Amino acid sequence: MRLQTLKMTKIKVFSLCYSLVFFILITNAQEHPNLILTKKGVENIKRQLGSVPLFDKTLAKVKNEIDQEIKSGIHVPIPKDMAGGYTHDRHKKNWYVLQKSGILYQLLEDDKYAMHVHSILKEYAKMYPKLPLHPEERSYARGKIFWQCLNDANWLVFASQAYDCIYNFLNNKERKFLEENLFIPYANFLSKENPQFFNRIHNHSTWGNVAVGMIGLTLNNEELINRALYGIKTKNLDHNLTDNDGGFIIQKGQKAGFLANLESPFSPDGYYTEGPYYQRYAMYPFMVFAQALQNKKPELKIFEYKDNVLIKSVTALLNLTDQNGDFFPINDAQKGMSYYSKELVSAVNIAYHFGGNTAELLDIAQKQGSVQLDETGLNVSLDIKQNKIKPFLKKSIELKDGSQGDKGGIGILRSEDKDHELVMKYTAQGLSHGHYDKLSFSYYNKGDEILQDYGLARFVNIEQKNGGGYLKENKSWAKQSIAHNTIIQDETSHFNGEYKTGSIHHSDKYLFDVTNSKLKIVSAKESNAYPNTKLHRTLVLFEDEEFEEPLLIDVMQFTSKNIHQYDLPLYYHGQIIDFNFENTTPPKLLPLGTKNGYQHLWLEGRANLKNKTAQVTWLNKNKFYTFSTLANEGDQCLFTRIGANDPKFNLRKDPGFVIRKSNVKSGYFISTIESHGSYSSVSETAKNAFSNILKIENIVVKDPNYMGWSITTKRGNVHTFILCISNNKKDVSHSINLNSSLINWLGPYYYIKN
Repeated sequence: MRLQTLKMTKIKVFSLCYSLVFFILITNAQEHPNLILTKKGVENIKRQLGSVPLFDKTLAKVKNEIDQEIKSGIHVPIPKDMAGGYTHDRHKKNWYVLQKSGILYQLLEDDKYAMHVHSILKEYAKMYPKLPLHPEERSYARGKIFWQCLNDANWLVFASQAYDCIYNFLNNKERKFLEENLFIPYANFLSKENPQFFNRIHNHSTWGNVAVGMIGLTLNNEELINRALYGIKTKNLDHNLTDNDGGFIIQKGQKAGFLANLESPFSPDGYYTEGPYYQRYAMYPFMVFAQALQNKKPELKIFEYKDNVLIKSVTALLNLTDQNGDFFPINDAQKGMSYYSKELVSAVNIAYHFGGNTAELLDIAQKQGSVQLDETGLNVSLDIKQNKIKPFLKKSIELKDGSQGDKGGIGILRSEDKDHELVMKYTAQGLSHGHYDKLSFSYYNKGDEILQDYGLARFVNIEQKNGGGYLKENKSWAKQSIAHNTIIQDETSHFNGEYKTGSIHHSDKYLFDVTNSKLKIVSAKESNAYPNTKLHRTLVLFEDEEFEEPLLIDVMQFTSKNIHQYDLPLYYHGQIIDFNFENTTPPKLLPLGTKNGYQHLWLEGRANLKNKTAQVTWLNKNKFYTFSTLANEGDQCLFTRIGANDPKFNLRKDPGFVIRKSNVKSGYFISTIESHGSYSSVSETAKNAFSNILKIENIVVKDPNYMGWSITTKRGNVHTFILCISNNKKDVSHSINLNSSLINWLGPYYYIKN
């Protein structure tokens, strides 16, 4: 009897254990989807379909796209091409097809979408174990499906979402085949087999970390998740990489992984040290992995990490756009990239959903015209439908650089009507995508460039141009100091164009003050760009009834122990209309110099300036602009055009001019840029085509702690400015003699009109 009872007890225990295991298996199976889409979120979305216009519009567009793809069949070619080539673009298209098909399966409950995902993944799983490294050998970390691991990581970030969506559609055998032949080897390849790609601080590594993390979350694989969050342990972290496409210095013992990439490149303000173009690119992996972690590991409180830096970064990035929504081209940046990009659609949706439903983000989402097809996109769509929108008002703002906010920054001054936008750069180097342009600036009027930054030298994903990768002119021109609106000593780039040196230093903010609506000022210093030389630039956005539009005042001061030549280039768009000095054109075009970017500038004209205010006026998009500068005897104006030593026509043929001061130890460039008048091609009428400035003068201040200048208009009014260059405290009193009169004021600068 006891034996029978014991047997019955064992049977019951076994039955209970089996039931428990079966329950756990069923529960785990029901956990999918659980990354970007969740089971609860999907049910909520299904209830709302047909009643949320923006979401429904996006869904219909995606459905039409994927239905066409399904009709075209499965396309998984053997990899061979660089960016822009067929195989590259097809595999790139596949990662979107996978992700979108998975979403459609969940939201529409149509098995054809899950079958399509499975069919594509099976082809990759058959191919992947036999794939060698990509045949193109240009990358420091060659991929298998793509020419670089970066794009392999892109693929896995999206494919993980697709697999999560169809996980329960597949049986155990099908899942095992995909995981053993594709997903696990893929994650190991990106991480263990490529530590030089995976274990560092850079947007490349962020994608790699997130790729491994997303598949880790899908598979409930804690090892992969931890590898993504904290990097991998390796002894191979003490070598250097060259400063090229994707190359940067790796320090021994450096922290790695997603959290390190979230900690180090972001400042407390949300500025990303590589610049807005690459911040935009990195925002997708940052935000979707954070969303997945919030859904699966809420205990990490990832959106609260570093004082909510991810949420802040979205607002910072939106403020780094011009009036048209295009990102300011700081460092390596392709012009035209904007907040209409797919990465920013996702970032805005996620930031709105997890960041407290900030109504201003709805304004951007509405302009974007599409949403992410998940619960964040539904939240945005519902609140837009309920008209909870508030305008996203860009304002004058400073965004600090450096993980602690102590490595300079970006200063943006915006006029009261928001039409004029000034961007001054005084940041750290910006990792491998940084340019050698300390204290540079660019200037906009209604989204049009008045004075431009060149951006990068690259035609992204255009195969004929170096396979869509960076051109050699990115180093020889775009990164060099002469390519920017900043000061150059002895035709040599800042830090001699050396990455290691540039990475050590940053400029220092001196002043950022926008409390006066009519006189906004940003000022910064640079002490390391050239040996024994100190640079100090101050930019003022000045609004006064005497000027039709805001006046930009630019004061660049330089001090050195030795005699040097100083160039101040400015790159404009449009047609020269007039200048008030004699210019000579050379009998044949010759480059301005031989190296450091000067070899890419044609010298089109040369003028010797006198002791007076030199002026150049140009016309662009029916608006007149006049540059005025205080010139000294011996100064020159050099008219230039980009394009010398460019046999493959890789560079734009943009015009510019250089103000040159030779054989000087110290001095200053004091200049203004004035927007005025208009021209109508229909009525053939020019209005207010002449500058309102009569002259610019230096105000002799005997105290070396101060400098001053005055601007006299044609009406006879004099605008006087005094700047203390040694004390930027707002509560400090100042007193100096000016024109035999004692003037007193509080704070670092003084202005008077008389």
